[in-house]
Amino acid sequence: MTRTSRRLAIWGSILGLNLLVFLVIIPQGQFGPLYQDKCSHCHGKDLAGAPLGPPLVGAHLKHGDTVEAISHIIANGKTGMPAFAETLDESEIQSLAIYITEQRAGLSQTDLKITAPLVIPQKRIDSELHDFRLETVATDLNPLPFSIAPMPDGRILLTERGRGLSILSQDGKKSDLMPGAPTGFNDAIGIPFVGLKFGLGWMMDVALHPDYAVNGWIYLQYGDRCSRCNEASKNGKDVAMNKLIRGRIKNGRWVEQQTIWQSDKSFYTQTTDMSAGGRIAFDDNGHVFISVGFKGPMNYIGIQDLSTPWGKTHRVFDDGRIPLDNPFVNTPNALNSIWTYGHRSPQGLEFNKQTGELWGTEMGPRGGDEVNLLLPGRNYGWPLTSKGLNYDGSPVDYGTQLGLSVDAMDIEQPIVDLTPSPAVSSFIIYNGGAFPKWRQNLIVGSLKATTLYRMVLVDGALIHQETLLSDLARIRDIELDIAGNIYVLLEHAKGSQVIRLIPN
Repeated sequence: MTRTSRRLAIWGSILGLNLLVFLVIIPQGQFGPLYQDKCSHCHGKDLAGAPLGPPLVGAHLKHGDTVEAISHIIANGKTGMPAFAETLDESEIQSLAIYITEQRAGLSQTDLKITAPLVIPQKRIDSELHDFRLETVATDLNPLPFSIAPMPDGRILLTERGRGLSILSQDGKKSDLMPGAPTGFNDAIGIPFVGLKFGLGWMMDVALHPDYAVNGWIYLQYGDRCSRCNEASKNGKDVAMNKLIRGRIKNGRWVEQQTIWQSDKSFYTQTTDMSAGGRIAFDDNGHVFISVGFKGPMNYIGIQDLSTPWGKTHRVFDDGRIPLDNPFVNTPNALNSIWTYGHRSPQGLEFNKQTGELWGTEMGPRGGDEVNLLLPGRNYGWPLTSKGLNYDGSPVDYGTQLGLSVDAMDIEQPIVDLTPSPAVSSFIIYNGGAFPKWRQNLIVGSLKATTLYRMVLVDGALIHQETLLSDLARIRDIELDIAGNIYVLLEHAKGSQVIRLIPN
């Protein structure tokens, strides 16, 4: 075990955050040393090339630059390169391929871009279909924001994880916390050598009801925190679990609050709300969907179990009633709100009104970030399998440890595999008028990569991808206003910001 691994394990024990070592990226793990041992003699210690082999970074790879293509070359050899299939196992070959693609993309496993300089470009930005400019909407926000929701009058609802719900005025001024609304717990503990923060009882997504102009309902998902309320908290440590509520704002106060979805408190855990997921989406038939990440106990217990809420997408009516056509309503012992299961860390959730499809983004481990079409009743595989690897280079195969076995044909595969992992975050399915040539494209954010992507999907397959913004800041949320302008919530240790993309 490396010094960093030991420090992470110690912090995990101190914080009581069961899955800390899986959540925090262990610098390079077995990936870098394996490259130095097997590849550096030919390709250089810094991948920049050597007399015996071409550079692997900053140059075109003529046999392909995907993990799959690089893995194939490592395994089988090509034009003078030896084959390693007989000396390296499959996970070692994949480890090398992921390491090379990370280095090519400039994705460091130690630099999470939490404190990187944040400079908003002032000049016109050219893209393939639309030129645009960036406009700063609000600055000096809390370093731990989560969600924004543009309102019809030009104001913006804002959630900050350790604070609560507030409103940004049209000129970017932030209100006090909304009286009467839940507030977040601000006792998060930072991990100094990686910059991440962990806590319980955080604010998550905020969303307007599709008929907000008529009914005024605002939906809020947050980590409901309690003390000594179940077996996991009998030691005096607090526990938390996702909860969905709705309320209205009248005379500057949060009123008429109703609980829409809440799990039994026996499922509340000490696992950090960083793993909670926490997004909200509405369809056109009166349903609301919420994502719940792997907030269960250690070793991902319960994610494949339909009697638990963890690692699931849930669907209820917008008033909390259970739809009778939910996929597991008639399954014994299953939670009748479950829509999909087998999720690790869902970060985005959107309903496509044109196609009637539900889509989600999800973080994998090292490699294996995903864009998924969320079909009712389907299993998305975690923790049985992943296109990525664990941070130490071992394959994802917790099914063996948990005594679970599922046919690979029964696991829904991602529509888009994002390897190396950019730490995918929120996204939208663009349907506005400001950028008409982007309609039905996915506009996808990322945290570690600090990049905003445009993805074109046709018949359930990715056919094109464009980078709209790069080297900006951690992108926590993306939303649209009624004019079709794109709002982006930037997360930064020295003060988060809201910017918007406006046609040039």
